[in-house]
Amino acid sequence: MSAPVPSESPATETNVTTLPLRPEDRLRLALRRLEQAIGEQSEATKGLRSAIGDLSCTMARLGEGVAGYRGALDTTAAEIERALAAARTLQATADRMAV
Repeated sequence: MSAPVPSESPATETNVTTLPLRPEDRLRLALRRLEQAIGEQSEATKGLRSAIGDLSCTMARLGEGVAGYRGALDTTAAEIERALAAARTLQATADRMAV
């Protein structure tokens, strides 16, 4: 007896998954797929945790940068106040000399 030759359909090729007939085989297949999905979810969770860690570090650096910027603005504001006071003193001196 020769094996039957499968017919080939050149028009379309379909990927059909056949389910096992016995309930225990279906359960085994379902458990394998569940384990695979849990593994993929675990990898995704690791990636998420890593991304959150990176974001946390980035936010900390941003906070440090903002603190430095604020310090620079405070220093600049103090220098502007000193320059303004000096300008007022010079203006007062100029006003007295003009009289």
